[in-house]
Amino acid sequence: MKTLHLLKSKPDKNTETLMRIVSEGESIIFKLYEEDADYGKLIDLIFEYEKNISWW
Repeated sequence: MKTLHLLKSKPDKNTETLMRIVSEGESIIFKLYEEDADYGKLIDLIFEYEKNISWW
């Protein structure tokens, strides 16, 4: 299953561990907290990936 992880802030160790646990197969991380975040690309990724998880 393809998983997209959306991060509003930099993850701590616990969040990183949980992200590895819930990821099955291909996964990608999209960092919303970076200034140069490409929101057009984000929209495409949301529709491309089967599972989208937001981490706040």
